[in-house]
Amino acid sequence: MSDETRWQDARALRDRVVGGEVSAEDLVGSFLDRIEREGERLGALLHVDRDGALAQARRVDGRRAAGEVLGPLAGVPVAVKDNLCTRGVPTTCGSRILEGYRPPYDAHVVERLREADAVVVAKTNLDELAMGSSNESSAFGPAKNPWSLDRVPGGSSGGSAAAVAAGLTPVALGSDTGGSVRQPASFCGVTAIKPTYGRVSRWGLVAFASSLDQVGPIARSVRDAASVLGVIAGRDERDATSADRPVDDYAAACERGPAGMRVGVVREALGAGADPEVIAAVGASIEALRALGCEVVDVDLPHAKHAVSVYYLVANAEASSNLARLDGVRYGLRVDAEDVETMTARTRARGFGPEVKRRIMLGTYALSAGYYDAFYLKAQKVRTLIRSDYDRAFERCDLVLTPTSPTAAFALGERVDDPLSMYLADVFTLPPSLAGLCAISTPCGFTRAGLPIGLQLAAPPFEEARLVRAAAAYQDATAWHERHPA
Repeated sequence: MSDETRWQDARALRDRVVGGEVSAEDLVGSFLDRIEREGERLGALLHVDRDGALAQARRVDGRRAAGEVLGPLAGVPVAVKDNLCTRGVPTTCGSRILEGYRPPYDAHVVERLREADAVVVAKTNLDELAMGSSNESSAFGPAKNPWSLDRVPGGSSGGSAAAVAAGLTPVALGSDTGGSVRQPASFCGVTAIKPTYGRVSRWGLVAFASSLDQVGPIARSVRDAASVLGVIAGRDERDATSADRPVDDYAAACERGPAGMRVGVVREALGAGADPEVIAAVGASIEALRALGCEVVDVDLPHAKHAVSVYYLVANAEASSNLARLDGVRYGLRVDAEDVETMTARTRARGFGPEVKRRIMLGTYALSAGYYDAFYLKAQKVRTLIRSDYDRAFERCDLVLTPTSPTAAFALGERVDDPLSMYLADVFTLPPSLAGLCAISTPCGFTRAGLPIGLQLAAPPFEEARLVRAAAAYQDATAWHERHPA
């Protein structure tokens, strides 16, 4: 099969399968062969389920031969972040503490993919337990950026973004707690949607911070990402936080255009702290949206400057609670000892990496007696203020615009020993997450060194259709998303 197949949209691949131009088995096999040739060098994938993927593809072909109506992702290869449970397939979260763990069930979003006749081909690399901004904290080695193999792909969904950018799969799933699909999408020159909290079920997603985690799609185009979101969104009775609200037709929304929409620009985000090349690319994007018929207004988010502090208190506190289940008793790594307490301590000491340990200790400290009010409770109050800032902004606009990240991809190893510098890579993605909003990242330019730059749009809760309306029109008017690494 032509090597150009790797750059075709998922929707086009699906149409070829449904129309009988290519079998799902041949299509999936071609991507698996590519993964076998190129995947190890990129480090984007932790496990490839070749036998399971080909068996699923044959089932799709059998259904087509029987004249059955195929799903909206029929035959499309999909990679899934390795913190989403997959029945009988390793799910490690990039951590030694879950090495070899094979869940007895699929996550809800994986169920939805299979029901849509998509083919799950691989599990992607990630920062350990989704804690990181560069994919360097993975216990199994870092993923690399396809645009420059000495650069990070972003995190924590770096493997998913890198796999899509390199053409190993047309689409992938990641999880986003504070920017973990958007920031890697920005670094790798692809598109990602962080849905509203509650729009997509978290059942089967290994929890990091339960009030923030969401599953989102990564693709090369807005339309592909919208198609995947339409498949995975909706109420799930097994997740009490999933919203019982109708799911919009996101694919149709992509065709409506943004004329008349008001775009709120956060001018502080285009000031000191962001790289000049990022500022220039985002500035050009603002003018492109204006040319498409959008009205551009200035908005203020006065409490957004506290987002990094708030996030690393709230998220780490929730992580310290959630990760208590990884104790060496029920699943994953166990380091035997003379008593349970010693066994648990030794298991965690060996199983967790330094970044996870750092976050657990910070979170436990913030929740401890005498410090709860001063840290965790205060952080929650400021989180409410951040949400209020957005509420006021959305009285004046339909979308809020910022860069996705203040810089392009940085070098491998550059920030490993400087946690604060690493955390600041998410300074623009954290505020929408803390406010429970939906947001999208789309490519909007390249640096002189040839590294991608991302544009972020945020919308009120459950207004994902607004995001894809504007972002799809922007991609129609530009060609940044059509570039791919050589």
